[in-house]
Amino acid sequence: MSTFDPAAHLPDDLLERIRERAAVHDRENTFPQQDLDELRDAGYLAILVPAELGGGGLGLEQAALLQQRLATASAATALAINMHLVWTGVAKVFSDRGVPGLEFVQRGAVAGDVFAFGISEGGNDLVLFGSDTDAAPQPDGGYAFTGTKIFTSLAPVWTRLGLHGLDTTSADAPKLVFAFIDRTDAVVTSDDWDTLGMRGTQSRTTRLNGAVATPEHVVRRIDPGPNPDPIVFGIFSVFELLLASVYTGIARRALDLAVETAQQRRSKRTGTTYAQDPDIRWRVAGMGLVYDALPPQISALARDVDELADHGPRWFTLLSGVKHRAVVMAKQVVDEAMLVAGGGSYFSSQELSRIYRDVLAGMFHPSDPESAHATAATAWLGPLEA
Repeated sequence: MSTFDPAAHLPDDLLERIRERAAVHDRENTFPQQDLDELRDAGYLAILVPAELGGGGLGLEQAALLQQRLATASAATALAINMHLVWTGVAKVFSDRGVPGLEFVQRGAVAGDVFAFGISEGGNDLVLFGSDTDAAPQPDGGYAFTGTKIFTSLAPVWTRLGLHGLDTTSADAPKLVFAFIDRTDAVVTSDDWDTLGMRGTQSRTTRLNGAVATPEHVVRRIDPGPNPDPIVFGIFSVFELLLASVYTGIARRALDLAVETAQQRRSKRTGTTYAQDPDIRWRVAGMGLVYDALPPQISALARDVDELADHGPRWFTLLSGVKHRAVVMAKQVVDEAMLVAGGGSYFSSQELSRIYRDVLAGMFHPSDPESAHATAATAWLGPLEA
């Protein structure tokens, strides 16, 4: 990994263009189409696809580094692209373990398809382990999905939506069905994304009215509830690690801005820069101390996924834990950066102001703090007594 250069995939000039556009998309509440176009042209949508299929041939460890770098330019763009990379990452988890079924995702990513993530549902705290969306079996082996998905990032642009629903009518029901649908008239995307931060993701509500997944795009039928199936591990591992990467990238940008500001601001009282102020130095040092812990943790766990390490049941607390720590760390670093930068950072025109709002989204992504703590408690203390 020491020879991997993230700038080869995300050069400085591309990042600077993305950074310049981020403020516009935040202010106007629009999707960063130019960012997507440039990233697609750079081959970024296929970084996790094997080279022999025309992709970048990167591992999850390298993708995590790239997502940290992208998030320093635009957190919303990085978070939106995350959802596409989750599915290409799951396809890699499958292929690395000899599990068939997601080759069409890899081919589609190379061809320019944009995959969105349709798992979240209002009030469904089971997340991967259950669904309120109805999955009705079709005579040809396909499924028709009816229900409502929330937080569908990439809503204006996706070409295929990976989702799950519950089959309650088959002979072996209930079964959770994971599949992919195309954008058709049976899919209605609401224009309802008006949020505090992460506005560029355009993670709108998606209503499914019998949206059909063809048989070849039905990936998995599994029992509801906690399940060792590769689809559960694949989604959980890639989702948590790439989320942790985005928020770690946000923290890095906030830290860099704090350092830049401290070196430029000058005290009227002392005549020296704020970089020489003991209190400011203490704040920046604290930011660096908590930030430095996360990139190595993400890299180590992502490398374990790439190398098929076996952590057994510990996987879930390790993965939910690193996502939780990244979000808590990022919020702490951004809070401190605001104090270092001073009152000017409170103006909405300032980059730190946008970062402050963007970082707040982290608490809402699975695994949320309650879930992460429950998972850790079970790992260390065992399950709750009935």
